[in-house]
Amino acid sequence: MHAGSSSSRKRVGILVGRERSFPDALIAEVARRSDDVEASYARLDILHIDRPPVYDVLVDRISHDIQCYQPMLKLAALAGTRVVNNPFWRIADDKLFNTALAQRLGVAVPRTAVLPSKSYGSDITAASLSNLAYPLDWEGLVRDFGFPMFMKPHWGGGFRDVYKVDSLDELWAAYDKSNTLTMIVQEAIEWTQYVRCIVVGKTEVLPALWNPSLGHFERYVRAAETMPPLSPELEARVVRDARKLCEALGYDMNTVEFAVRDGVPYAIDFMNSAPDFDISSLGEEKFRWVVEKMADLVIGLARDEAKTFWHADSFLRGNPASVR
Repeated sequence: MHAGSSSSRKRVGILVGRERSFPDALIAEVARRSDDVEASYARLDILHIDRPPVYDVLVDRISHDIQCYQPMLKLAALAGTRVVNNPFWRIADDKLFNTALAQRLGVAVPRTAVLPSKSYGSDITAASLSNLAYPLDWEGLVRDFGFPMFMKPHWGGGFRDVYKVDSLDELWAAYDKSNTLTMIVQEAIEWTQYVRCIVVGKTEVLPALWNPSLGHFERYVRAAETMPPLSPELEARVVRDARKLCEALGYDMNTVEFAVRDGVPYAIDFMNSAPDFDISSLGEEKFRWVVEKMADLVIGLARDEAKTFWHADSFLRGNPASVR
């Protein structure tokens, strides 16, 4: 049994914020299928280092917003709980490195650069920043990327603090608003099609047209009205690239977005550790696919009897070494 199991039944805990449609459906699907695995909303309290959470699997849908859950999830992983997604790699994630990694993997990505922060804490002086070039090479950035370009936080999501800029003045204005945030800039991909791949278990991929310019609840359901369908060749490529990214990054649930320009899919957003699984945005058919594949995943992980011991590098790989 994995750490903390008190009976022969395996326990799956779902850690959520305000969402209900997906976790409720997953709990019901696990109950419908399995007599030896039960799923429920996770309950976490004050955790001592020798009293980890008593779950065989934890599905993390909210620690990106509620940071106190992050050390709790890593403690659970240390004790043998399988955490979806891997808390060690997720917390180490950043947009610049992952975009560079995607490029090394042969996945097309926009030109991307990271900016020094606009401002710093009160204890940072000019002497603290002696390694930074001044003035920054804004003209070189514009020459390489052109306009328009996007500026967005290096860490973060949910379209917060994202700016589309069409001139050097707009670029500087957005930079001035960034305060202490670390920002990246990317060339704008003027797309004719936009695809979002829902990925579960690193290899199960559901590609779908998705239009980010529509309202939140229409991006899947009305996308086909606004752009041509995917060709078999393009669909095969985005599926292959989505798998490649999730296998490299260790994501067991993710959404991978591609903007298609001149027939080439550019990976735009592929670090969604708590992807949108709500029925109101997915629609009934895609929602049912997600619930079924996630149930396959958590039941399989819960039944995995391999015992583990800790090693930091193996946790980052999402594959703690087995012991006999």
